[in-house]
Amino acid sequence: MQRVNGTPLFCRSLQGIRIIQAAAGAGRTMLISDAGRVYAFGKDSFGEAEYGVQGTKLVTTPQPVESLKDIFVVQAAIGNFFTAVLSREGRVYTFSWGKDSKLGHKTEPNDVEPQPLLGALENIPVVQIAAGYCYLLCLACQPSGMSVYSVGCGLGGKLGHGSRTDEKYPRLIEQFQLLNLQPMVVAAGAWHAAVVGRDGRVCTWGWGRYGCLGHGNEDCESVPKVVEALSNVKAVHVATGDYTTFVVSDDGDVYSFGCGESASLGHNTAGEGQGNRHANVLSPELVMSLKQVNERVVQISLTNSIYWNAHTFALTESGKLYAFGAGDKGQLGIELANNQTERGNPERVDIDLN
Repeated sequence: MQRVNGTPLFCRSLQGIRIIQAAAGAGRTMLISDAGRVYAFGKDSFGEAEYGVQGTKLVTTPQPVESLKDIFVVQAAIGNFFTAVLSREGRVYTFSWGKDSKLGHKTEPNDVEPQPLLGALENIPVVQIAAGYCYLLCLACQPSGMSVYSVGCGLGGKLGHGSRTDEKYPRLIEQFQLLNLQPMVVAAGAWHAAVVGRDGRVCTWGWGRYGCLGHGNEDCESVPKVVEALSNVKAVHVATGDYTTFVVSDDGDVYSFGCGESASLGHNTAGEGQGNRHANVLSPELVMSLKQVNERVVQISLTNSIYWNAHTFALTESGKLYAFGAGDKGQLGIELANNQTERGNPERVDIDLN
């Protein structure tokens, strides 16, 4: 989509193509069609700008990723330094990540050929992937039930294995068996991760800065830990950003916690332009501003970096989209008043997602 005065426009180059999933990174966007094709625009590489040699060319209209034409893709995930895609058969492929075999294979930063994720998941089907800062989570389907594997950088304990050690190949997170929790949804923030279990429990782990783990403090957790403050909530969806977390319950309520930068948590109880919207939240709090729209929320999407003007989208059961947080670059898809840079209360975006 293009932006004119902060409002969304239809992307005409994709007319007639049904898009079923979108992945947005700091400098690149990837779209997945119902035919398994992948379209990308933004930076002309699959890594991030930290490599220096990447992003020398900008692609301004969605272009098919030719190296994926023989793979039926159902999901894409963009993490710092790399991109991952999931095939219909449950195989994971990655692009880029330097010369140090960070994902079990050696690649150049500007590689455009997908590499299969080797190791434990070669013969185990994956049903969902999530990418954060230098790490990847895979929700896998096994005869014994669902499980989560992690690979990449272990800084902050975000791989969930009880240490901060890097993993070059996918490794099973064993803590879920000890918790008797069957993972159903995985989310990878920049430095922390979250899972929703079949029974509706929520687990978080990794870097706890600003309270993004929801345990009432800012401590790090190197293995998944149940968020006890949500013990009376049956969760169905979780989304994580850079030190922020959102949980959606089975009745459509939304809870958020973590960094309050740019009013992106939605806790603006004092009205627009008043109160401390930027306060950090150490334990889950009900987002009353979303409850007041009288719509059942089914999904939350948020930015993966507070340094890129954090903002949040909420999708309702009826297909309505609401936005709040930073909007100074038109990222909310709504008009802001003069000299206004953010929106503390959810506002409906003029777009039909039915």
